[in-house]
Amino acid sequence: MNTPPAPGPAEVEVLADLVREVDTLRRRLGDLDQVGDRLDELDRVVAQLANTLATVAARRRVPAAPSWLLASTGADEVAVLLDELCAWLAAVFLRYPDGATALPECWLWHPDVVEELLWLMHAWCAAYQGENASVQAAGDWHDRQRPGVLARLRKSVGSCSVERHQTRPGWSDVPTPAAAVPGLAHTALIVGWWSAQRDGTPPEPPAVAPNPIGGALR
Repeated sequence: MNTPPAPGPAEVEVLADLVREVDTLRRRLGDLDQVGDRLDELDRVVAQLANTLATVAARRRVPAAPSWLLASTGADEVAVLLDELCAWLAAVFLRYPDGATALPECWLWHPDVVEELLWLMHAWCAAYQGENASVQAAGDWHDRQRPGVLARLRKSVGSCSVERHQTRPGWSDVPTPAAAVPGLAHTALIVGWWSAQRDGTPPEPPAVAPNPIGGALR
């Protein structure tokens, strides 16, 4: 058997270069494996952070307040909004003397007033009820939100009354005492207007019946 000739110096140098290149490539591949591991770890951290943020956001999310100005045109939905609002006014808002004096009997004829009271009610619910209720939110409701609504009510409807909405001849100007929640007798009339013809002229309040004793009856 013929023995292959031993490599010469030039061939030995070429082989040595190849060995060095292979070793360099092997080291680089090892570095890339480490980078891949780090990227995988970063992916896990980012996914964990995203889940944590989503959980926190879900816990802190407060339900949106309904809008009277953009309420459904269905009479049932409008009636529910007014029923809930009137119940809250009696239970909370009118417990404050300045709230009772700021709310005129004709408040139902003022869409902006109903809108203000709706969001104020839901701000109160968010501050006092549910998982997101907090002392800070309640303080904000008392210090900023309720006084702000009261100031706007006094400015926009402070001198208004049901009689100011009566335009036909012969309607009485005799004021009547406000009910516990003023104007409750007119909610059905307002529901019919706001659910079906809110872009039209508001309905006139019903006529005031004469009182035999003096004054007026509604």
